[in-house]
Amino acid sequence: MTGLLLLVPIALLLGLSGLAAFFWALRDGQFEDPDGAAARILIEDED
Repeated sequence: MTGLLLLVPIALLLGLSGLAAFFWALRDGQFEDPDGAAARILIEDED
């Protein structure tokens, strides 16, 4: 039972920090063009 008193707050803290990191990346524009990078590799550069 003592282990749960330690593990539950740690799990909540990790979950909330992951959620905060996701919302930060979403606000920062990391997910604006997910298909662009996949299509960009197929375009040949003409040097």
